[in-house]
Parts: sequence; C-alpha cells; structure tokens
Amino acid sequence: MDLKQQIASFPTSPGVYRMYAADGSILYVGKARNLRQRLRNYFGSTDGRPQVRFLMARVTSIEFTVTDTEKEALLLENTLIKQHQPRYNLNLKDDKTFFSLQIDLRKPFPRFTVVRKVSRDGARYFGPYASAGAAREVLRQLQRMFPLRHYPLKTCMNRPRPCLYHQIGQCSAPCHKLISAEEYGSLVDGAVLFLEGKNNDLVAGFKTRMKQAAEEMHYEEAARWRDLLKAIDTTLEHQKMVSLGGDSDILGLASSEDSLAIALLFMRGGSLSGSTVLYGSGGLDAADALTAFIQHYYAAERFIPDELLLPLPVEASQALEEWLSELKGRKVRLHQPRRGTKLDLVNLAGRNAQAALSEKSANRQGVERTLHELQQKLSLPRLPRRIECYDISTLQGRHSVGSGIAFLDGVADKDRYRRYRIRNHQGQDDFGMLQEVFARRFSPERIQQWGLPDLVVVDGGIGQLNSTLAIINELGLAEQLAVVSLAKSRVQGDGKDIHVVRSEERVFLPGRRNPVRLRQDSAPLKLLAAIRDEAHRFAISYHRSLRDRETLRSALREIPGVGPKLERLLLTQFGSLEGIKTATVEELATVAGVSQELARLIKVE
Repeated sequence: MDLKQQIASFPTSPGVYRMYAADGSILYVGKARNLRQRLRNYFGSTDGRPQVRFLMARVTSIEFTVTDTEKEALLLENTLIKQHQPRYNLNLKDDKTFFSLQIDLRKPFPRFTVVRKVSRDGARYFGPYASAGAAREVLRQLQRMFPLRHYPLKTCMNRPRPCLYHQIGQCSAPCHKLISAEEYGSLVDGAVLFLEGKNNDLVAGFKTRMKQAAEEMHYEEAARWRDLLKAIDTTLEHQKMVSLGGDSDILGLASSEDSLAIALLFMRGGSLSGSTVLYGSGGLDAADALTAFIQHYYAAERFIPDELLLPLPVEASQALEEWLSELKGRKVRLHQPRRGTKLDLVNLAGRNAQAALSEKSANRQGVERTLHELQQKLSLPRLPRRIECYDISTLQGRHSVGSGIAFLDGVADKDRYRRYRIRNHQGQDDFGMLQEVFARRFSPERIQQWGLPDLVVVDGGIGQLNSTLAIINELGLAEQLAVVSLAKSRVQGDGKDIHVVRSEERVFLPGRRNPVRLRQDSAPLKLLAAIRDEAHRFAISYHRSLRDRETLRSALREIPGVGPKLERLLLTQFGSLEGIKTATVEELATVAGVSQELARLIKVE
C-alpha cells in the first residue's frame, strides 16, 4: 500500500503524526485538527515549498496517534519533538539569555532579586531583560525610588547597624525597625505598580499619602513622599511610552528558502522593555513556525504576558491559549491585529525579524567564503564546517587538565565543549596527556554520538603537530581526521626595543616542513586564532578553578573548628574563596554552624 492509500484510511480526528525515513529515524513530527486532511496536503500539487519536496522524497512510512482534543495533540507533539529532535522540525535558537526581577510578596519585608528563570513558585516576576546588567540597572533605578532592602533579611539583622545603602537613602532598614511593616508594604506596592506600568495609580496614591501626612503635620514623612514622586516623574520622562496598556509580547516573522527568524518585542505596562530574535532552519510553514516558537519559548519557564500579538493566524490558537492560560494561572489571549497601534507594533516586529535574517544571511555568506578559503589554503579534503581544538593546561605537573572546544560554521558550539581531568599522566608529559584526551574524545562511543570533525587544530609548531599525528595514527584515524597546528606569534629580539616586533602566526601541515603563512589580517587566520585562543581560555579557566578549590580547602582546613562539612557549607553559600574573603563577619555567621567567634577567625584568615 502506497502512502496516499495509507492516508485515505486515516481518521479525521485530532492527533499527532510521525514521518519516518527508510532507516527508521523520525524525519518530522506534526499535529493536526484533522489527521487525514492535513496529511493529504503534503501530496497536493499546490505546495511548492522546497522543504516539503525534500521531506516527502525521504518519507517511507507515516504513523499517527489519535488524541481527544487539539490541546492534547499540541502537548504530545511538543514531547515527541523534544524526545526525537526530528531533522525537518524547526530547531529554534535564542540569541540571548534573559533575566527577570523576582519578588516574593509572601515573605516579610520582601526584596527584588535578579534571576535567570521564571518559576511557578508563587513569586512575582518582571521582565525579561536582555542581560544581567540591564536587569540590575532597572533594579538600581527602582531602589533609588523605593528604598527596599538589598540583602537577605537574616544577614541584615545580624549587622550591628544599618548597611551603607541606608546611609545613602537607598534602603529603609526594616532589619533595624526604622520603618514599619505597613510603610514598607506601601513601598513594595509602589514598586510593583511601577514595574506593571500603572504609573497613574501609583502617582495618585502617593500624592494622597503626601497630602495626608502634611495635614497631620508629619512633615518628614510628607517630604519622603514628595521626593519619591519627584524621582518617579524623572524616571518616567526617560521612558518611551506607547498607547498600549498591560503586558504583551509582539511577534514578527521573516523567512527565506532555508532560514527563518522570529522577532519578539516585550511590552510591559505600555513600555517597550526589550526584544529578542530566534532563528530556525528546516521549517515547513510560517504558521507552524509560530506555533513551534510559542511552545518552545514559553515552556522554558518564561514570563507569560496577558496577550500575544501575532502576524498571522495559527491553526491551534485555541489549544495554545488554553495551554498558556494554564501555565500563567489566568487567561492569555492570542490576537492577530488588523489595524491601529497593535498592528503597527506587529509590523515593527516583522521589520526587526527581516533585518535580523538579512544580517544573519550576510554573516553566513562571509563565513562560507572564509571556510572555502581555509580549505583551499590548507589543502583540506572537505570544507571545515566543524573545527575542534584541544589544549593542555598544567602547572609543574599538578592539576593537569585538557580542554576540547568546537566551532560550527565559524561559531562556537558550546554544547560540544568538554573539560578533561587528566588521570593517567603526571609531570610535564604533554604528549601522554594529549593522548589521554584524544582517547576519550575519539572513543568509538563518542565518535558514534558526535561523529568526526572536519578539522582538528592544535596549539604549537611542527613538533606538536607530529605528536598529534602519532596519537591519531595509534587510534586508527589517520585517514579520517585532518590536523593542523597553529604556532603563536612571539616577540622577536630581546624585547627592549622601543618598537615591539612580533613574528607571524604560522600554520603547519602534515608532511610539509615549512609552514603555510596566511595573511595576518585575513579572515581564515583570525578564525583559527580565535578557535585556538578559546581552547586555551577554556583549559586555563578549568585549571584555575581546580587550583582555587584546593587553595580554599587548604586555607579553610587550617582554621580550628572548620571541617569538611562546614567547608562545603561555606563554599555553597559564597561560591569561592574570593567570595568568603569578601564576606563580612555577619554574613559568615549566617552559615549554620559558624559562630561569631569562628566567623572572625575565618575573616582574619
């Protein structure tokens, strides 16, 4: 039975379908309100998208799972895509890591903190912000207007006097009872209203409090409300406002034959607070891309607004609304605006998506030229799309570590970064250490999981290259791996001249005595140098962390009263030896088992 005949017997109910290749791998997972009708579309002559032609040329069988509702199909599709990562489903990647402000109103004298994830823990979250720096800047402005506490309450209460932030007017010192719980609650309410964009309500409430305090001749309190209103007014003057209330995320989409970009604008309380772009490849349909984006993005514990503004309708809009509403805990609306300010914002998001896609395409073309030039100059058997580089870091044979980093199409692929703790070689045996690293990276299991790179780069000259070739030959991979070494530029002469002269960076190839000299400002050499320097940085950072850990242990263990358990608690609380050194006696004393006397001893050490 061919596929068309098979589909004719499929049900017309909602469900999820899976398309398989001849080797049994899943090529594509999709959902449908009507399974039979949706799958018939793939065999129609009206769909000229190249992705569909490529997909259907490889499909040998189709299976389906019936669900009771379209929402169930949506959830099952999301699970199967995460589990199997099919080749032709969208693979969306963020261009940023986002941060939010969190406050738990259930705690006494609550405070704001910067967090990476939005958890469903009953706390309030505001954002997202494009970086930790952006989130902290908002927090700094907020605390100038609303002097809430900066530190954990227990830490503050162990201080003999209020912190420096109180002295400069940015903390109301609830830990030392310099403000009542009611007054502090008013500040918290004001900060929340400000972040929600409800500035009219905020200003009106504070003016009422100022007037009431003045009538009761509490002039100092009235002056505080006056100063607070002035700070709010100054801040609002610098914000770009639009005539759109509430919290909304605005989506824009742009696509080319093989790429796709989705731009997301964050509107919080009527203020445009940030944006991001996600890129995808292998998408089959713009509406499917939007659905995949919504599933991918908001499932990762993100802030969910009250409304999503979309550039086009999506088939599973009702199911998506139900799913998002369950995640948020109240109604979420998907809306495709037809006119007015909301349509202008969707068009703006679309222009952002198109600009991002054009920039990415231009960058990709530049990378392609660089890789082709690299292949030609180094006589490589294939285009070096995946390049791996390995480095060894050791200090007098102690804490020896190796690093392996990977670049894919000229961009760091950090999912493939690996650190190796050297176990079987001591001293200055760089050859043995590299041999151990290669044996672990190029084991049959790891090769099956990751495959082989197009090019391996090692740091050094002809000697390091020959050592690496000997190792690869022992592993039986001499015919499968292309290897080069990159010798660092060095200062020539005795270094005492006014003008420093450096040697060129040189690339050594197997079977060739003289190095290849790439133009020093050329893109291929810059790419190789960046990869080598990244491998070195990654190895050094691991080596340094191991040294710091040992230093921490040895320093702490010498203090009477500090054992392994307390050492772990201190490290967990403050993160590093530097963190413990910079902590105050009061902060050290907040750790279970650390008395004031022991905290003073630790601080002295």
